Amino acid sequence: MKKSILMAVFSLGLLSQSVQALTLDEARAQGRVGETLSGYLAPREQDKETLALVKKINDARSESYQQLADSNNLPVDEVAKMAGQKLVSRAQSGEYVKGINGKWLRK
Repeated sequence: MKKSILMAVFSLGLLSQSVQALTLDEARAQGRVGETLSGYLAPREQDKETLALVKKINDARSESYQQLADSNNLPVDEVAKMAGQKLVSRAQSGEYVKGINGKWLRK
């Protein structure tokens, strides 16, 4: 069951990124955003453009996590944390992730 949830989270993550792939990819490459273990994108810079991107991506992720949680009878925070672990581990070299200690690390 967890494997199917992780696959669904992975697929939904790709869908949410494909809508704004270039913008999200640019923000990651520029170090403006990073992945967190909570399953949500976090801003590293506080400019208007970065904050708007983070909100849009996180709103889409939240909706996807809720749908997955509902369809698998799981708490939404559990689904988000599973996705967060996957997203952090998938981050590319040079991208930022927030570690357990709450500090930004560059992969």
